[in-house]
Amino acid sequence: MCGLLGLICATETDAANARDAVGAAMRCQRHRGPDEQDTWADAEVVYGFNRLAFIDVDHAHQPLVWGPPEAPTRYTLNFNGEIYNYRELREELTKEHGAKFNTEGDGEAIVAAYHYLGEDAVKKLRGMFAFLIWDSQEKLVFGARDPFGIKPLFYSAGPGGIAFSSEKKSLLELSDTLGVAEELDRTALQHYLVLQYVPEPESMHTAIRRVESGTSFRLSPGGEVKFTRYFHPQFAVKPVNSEAEAEALYERIADVMRDSVSKHMISDPDVTVGAFLSGGIDSTATATLAKEHNPNLIAFTSGFEREGYSEVDVAAESAAAIGVEHVVRIVSADEMMETLPLIVWYLDDPVADPALIPLWFIAREARKRVKAVLSGEGADELFGGYTIYGEPVSLAPFEKIPGGVRKLLGKVSTKIPEGTRGKDLLRRGALTLEERYYGNARNFRDAQLRAVMPDFAEGIGFMDVTAPWYRESQGWDPVARMQHVDLFTWLRGDILVKADKVTMANSLELRVPFLDAEVFKVASTIPLNQKLAGGTTKYALRKALTKIIPPHVINRKKLGFPVPIRHWLRDEMYDWARGIIADSKTDALLDKNAVLALLEEHKAGQFDRSRQIWALLVFMIWHGIFVEHRIKPEVPEPVYPVKL
Repeated sequence: MCGLLGLICATETDAANARDAVGAAMRCQRHRGPDEQDTWADAEVVYGFNRLAFIDVDHAHQPLVWGPPEAPTRYTLNFNGEIYNYRELREELTKEHGAKFNTEGDGEAIVAAYHYLGEDAVKKLRGMFAFLIWDSQEKLVFGARDPFGIKPLFYSAGPGGIAFSSEKKSLLELSDTLGVAEELDRTALQHYLVLQYVPEPESMHTAIRRVESGTSFRLSPGGEVKFTRYFHPQFAVKPVNSEAEAEALYERIADVMRDSVSKHMISDPDVTVGAFLSGGIDSTATATLAKEHNPNLIAFTSGFEREGYSEVDVAAESAAAIGVEHVVRIVSADEMMETLPLIVWYLDDPVADPALIPLWFIAREARKRVKAVLSGEGADELFGGYTIYGEPVSLAPFEKIPGGVRKLLGKVSTKIPEGTRGKDLLRRGALTLEERYYGNARNFRDAQLRAVMPDFAEGIGFMDVTAPWYRESQGWDPVARMQHVDLFTWLRGDILVKADKVTMANSLELRVPFLDAEVFKVASTIPLNQKLAGGTTKYALRKALTKIIPPHVINRKKLGFPVPIRHWLRDEMYDWARGIIADSKTDALLDKNAVLALLEEHKAGQFDRSRQIWALLVFMIWHGIFVEHRIKPEVPEPVYPVKL
């Protein structure tokens, strides 16, 4: 787990002058890899690298130079991530192609696979990754990002060349070298306010985009990037018709999860892997299975003192049941207010998910004891865990109503006062799945957004983001289509962004065993009646884990919105929020009077506007840091620059 920066220059003259600039641009992502830092240059390519070392710590340095015996320095790799099947891949390449390796690391497996198997080698990789391979013989860069988007990769192109980076901040530092302007992307802003994250491939700067998840690419110096999507997930399921078939499915799930967690525990012997532990089934499963490989496993939980917003007690019960040491970090409103600007700096782009703040604190606590943690991200998307996945069942009667009548019901719903019971059911029932489902958290509706955004543009909403994924899932059952949308929107836009950015801010590697290629192969075969059954979600996963995890967790419902900002914005955070709005220089983008009106309406208690207010506050802080340069968080040097 590391931080990379690769600059492919337009000319050799550009490259000769760029090495110092790349080295300087790497400093703002030193938290991603405090163990080692280095730069490397060829005639037209400059690499920078910060390493957080886990495998073959003493030898697998980067940038990594490798080649076959006849051309031992042909390729140079810049790689962020972990390849969990690297041993099997190295063995296969050795037996079938005679590959030779100089280290025991996973990076050489990537380069050797590319040399012997070509661009399809990326499909062989089981893990999380973003990498660049420079082929000095062909004068070509080949790169890729993992199927689910666990590891980030930004890029920016200009007259001076094209650069790729784990951190957007490094590309902003290189804007003069590349010859690009730092302009705000208003379409991305509108998408952010609707969805509470910036969807791929956008970023909040027009000159910087993101390589999409499950995508590889190639380019030559002075040329354009050519992208290829290599990951095309399919939820092609067959019904389970008997108890024997169901039991076989549960056994496959348990087996593949045990195998995935085993793979995700790899590291050198002196590098410790722990686990995040909430009160839910996903993290409890990963911690329980991890304990099989590390008897001294340490589990980490964050929470709040406010009743109903903390899973600490349930997590403590789980930790005791599985026999692991348990570390708890309670987070206060004051700490959230004080730390938010620093966290937004680490994020690169705004993410309006308050859960990332307690995650930052528990990551910081965990890094005192371990260097990597397992976590449960991805289980809901793969196994059908979100409560809203049950909506097609509740709205099924509307499907029998003729389209014209359904539209009329939608118009009727607009006349019903806000807050009236049944209004939203009627409104959503009048819509098709494509019209109503946008992922797990739509924030502003168009009418609300018009009030706070003077330059609101019609037609920029969630449907232009979700449309490609609905087209790919034609003919699937509605829940599978919703899962497919979430894989390419909510998961990679919110869940995995906060998971990577917040943990790496503390030089902590986060590993996600549910987001594994082999796990997906099994999860994608689960039929609808094994996702939603018995009044619960993730039915098949719960059945599969019955004999593995403590019984008090099996059917526990999700807390839903676990951070008490709804209460805090009425009390402890109210004056703080007013101050952020007053100080913000976003008048050309937002109607600050309308924003203040939302805050006052929320404080009065008639409506809950906390999610909309939080999104606006996070953006205003982001704007103050990256556009106004008025807010300057004190960014600490990595606290733990040595091996653990």
